[in-house]
Amino acid sequence: MPSTLHDVAERSGTSIATVSRALNQPGKLRRETLERVRQAMRELHFRPNLIGRQLRGERTGLVGVVLPDMLNPVFGECLQGIEESAAQGARRVLLTTTGYDPGREAQAIDTLLSQRVDGLILTLARAEGHPLLDELAASGVPYQLVYNHCASHPCVSVDNRAAARELVSELVLLGHRRIGMLSGSRAASDRALQRHQGYCDAMRAAGLRPRAPLEIDFHQRSLPSAMLAALRDPRRRPTALFCGNDFLALLVMRELREAGMRVPEDISVVGFDGLSFGELLAPPLATVCQPHRHMGSTAWSHLQHALEGGSPRSSVLAHRLRIGGTVAPPSSRPRPE
Repeated sequence: MPSTLHDVAERSGTSIATVSRALNQPGKLRRETLERVRQAMRELHFRPNLIGRQLRGERTGLVGVVLPDMLNPVFGECLQGIEESAAQGARRVLLTTTGYDPGREAQAIDTLLSQRVDGLILTLARAEGHPLLDELAASGVPYQLVYNHCASHPCVSVDNRAAARELVSELVLLGHRRIGMLSGSRAASDRALQRHQGYCDAMRAAGLRPRAPLEIDFHQRSLPSAMLAALRDPRRRPTALFCGNDFLALLVMRELREAGMRVPEDISVVGFDGLSFGELLAPPLATVCQPHRHMGSTAWSHLQHALEGGSPRSSVLAHRLRIGGTVAPPSSRPRPE
């Protein structure tokens, strides 16, 4: 198997961006660093034929897209917005996914760079302080974040924290005081972290104490038995549960239904994402709606601006709440002692 940029970076003790710079802009590296990279290339018999056109300063018309997965329809809608915009021009899209695994992000970027992409659209686990982004910026590779809400890098997103705060505040206005949160892994998603922060903001603003979030892996398709037992116990369960995304909300609703509980009569459930089929449920899922397709097309537009020599751009797009359906005021029935 031919060696890759990632292999050279590991052998030379440098970064992928540094290896790319050694190929594209060797004059910008210190002599010792450049020689270390070139020595690694010789040892690995690395042949940069895949990026020959890039080395000659030619554009390939390819844009690389890195998304967590394609199982969640939100990323499919975002990709549709990207590809619809690409179809209007002369560019093509290369997609790779990371499975919410931060360790696969470098490999995904390496794969796309080796295919001579002109730029990158990325959704990463945690964007703030991410060394890969700093390396891309230093090497002059145009990139655009999507879904990551990050002040230090060009991004397109909604304000996850503000949207979560607004949604939980609506639950408070309906009379809920025992409000819990079910979250995906906050270590694997800065969106999960920001939504939890918004939940805490709303609870504290109402003079309520936030509960520790119930946290599960994004790939889980059932609730742990202890978690489900807590939701079934009328003495312990919240009257409303804020789920960090719509998939988690659908998972909870299924498990509650199988346990003989009713939504929203026994417990209100809200999500975050605004999956279109959530409106087809009975009752319809209450949630924060994000403009996924518009996020994709805006990220594409911003990246094209950068590819044409423009300065990096960021956009925080508007969200909207879809309230009702799975949300009702808390039951007035007394809780058992």
